[in-house]
Formats: sequence, structure tokens, C-alpha cells
Amino acid sequence: MKNKEIQKHIIAARKLNTIKDKAFKLIGERIGRISEYEVNAFIVSEFKKEGLVTEKEYPSQIAASGPNTSFVHYFPKRRGSRIIKKNNLVLIDVWAKLDEKDAPFADITWMGYTGKSAPGNVRKTFNLVIGARDAAIEFLKSNLRKKKLPGSKEMEDSARNYFRKRGVEKHFLHGLGHSLSAARVHGAYFHFSRKSDSRLKTTIPFTIEPGLYFKNKFGVRSEINCYVDRHYHLIMTGKVQRKIVTL
Repeated sequence: MKNKEIQKHIIAARKLNTIKDKAFKLIGERIGRISEYEVNAFIVSEFKKEGLVTEKEYPSQIAASGPNTSFVHYFPKRRGSRIIKKNNLVLIDVWAKLDEKDAPFADITWMGYTGKSAPGNVRKTFNLVIGARDAAIEFLKSNLRKKKLPGSKEMEDSARNYFRKRGVEKHFLHGLGHSLSAARVHGAYFHFSRKSDSRLKTTIPFTIEPGLYFKNKFGVRSEINCYVDRHYHLIMTGKVQRKIVTL
């Protein structure tokens, strides 16, 4: 991608972080009085205000709470949407791009909790997820220091091996990440998977997003955006979550 395209991605990533913060703030102010669907509607309305558009195929964003966080792709509906209550884990996953030509998507996931402190098992899972994320980042950086771009399977295994050593790999239910393009949010150039022969490319934004999901209980995901420049430096294009946001 050209630098101006990457800059459009960076602007979108910054706007998504702001919208995510606003959504968490709204939830915190209306605990017990706001549904997942209403949070989703708020996020989409903020897209319009910020000059962002999302994928036509997936216009709804992910705003999940409690046991619904255990479903990888949970899209709240108007009817039957869960009210976000006190002491609930909350997962927000948002993806959008500037409403401009050749503007690549940004795509982030953050975790929040509507209480003073998340339960121990949730905090432990969160630490495992960010541990796998950081292991993947370090694996990538070690390759870049050698001027090497790792393959999709290698990137995937950098996180899976971390989970496997800790006995939780079976709860990692999706790929580690995907490229971000102007055409679509998922994998136009490459994606990280054991089934893919693709290889990471320079100047293409992408996600790293490990997660652990315990069916009908809870799930945790951390998703960051970054790219490798032409000098083999890894550039983060948004904030990196280090702890669960208290709402």
C-alpha cells in the first residue's frame, strides 16, 4: 500500500478507539438499563458522525456481555438482546474505514467489566490471551530483525503453541489474524491460519487477535492493528490493551 492509504487506516483505527471508549463509557453510565443491541446501534451511529463506513456484509458490530462473549461472532438483535448488568464481562469488536477511496479498514477488540474487578478466572484468561498476543508480536519481531517475513502457519503457531503449553489451545476457536484492505475487512491479502499458505507482506495493515472461549460461560479476545514497513519495522496503528477496562 501507499503511505497515504496506510495513513487512512491509522485515522480509522484512532476513530475506532475513540468510539470504543465512548461505548464503554455509555455502558458504565447505564448499567442495568442498556442492551447489547442499543450499544451496537450507538456504535453504528458514531460511525456516521465520524465519517466511517463498515462492511455491507457485516453491518452489525459485536457488543457482547456475560455468556454471550463466549460466541466468537455474536451479533446482538433488537429482540431478545441481553441487558448489560452489573458485574458483567463485556466484549466490543468494531471494524470500519474512512468513507473515502482506497481507505483500508481498521478492526479492534477490547474487553471491559461492569464492576470493581473481574473474577479471577476471567483475569487469568485475559492474561493468557494477551500473553499469546505478545508472544506472536515477539515472534514476528524476531523474524523482522532477520529481514524475514513469516508465513501464515508460523504466525498462527506462535500463539497456538503458547496456548498449547498452558493447556487451553482447544478454546482458541479462530485464526490469529488477517490483513486489512479497502475492499473488505478480512484477509484480502493474507490471513493467519494453519490452512493458509499465504505470507505476511510489508505495508499491508493486519490484525493480531488471539482469543479463548468457554461455551455459554465467557470469552476473551484482544485484537490489535499493525503493519510492517519497508524497513522491516513493526508499527502499531492503535492502542494495545493491557488490562480489562473497568466500567
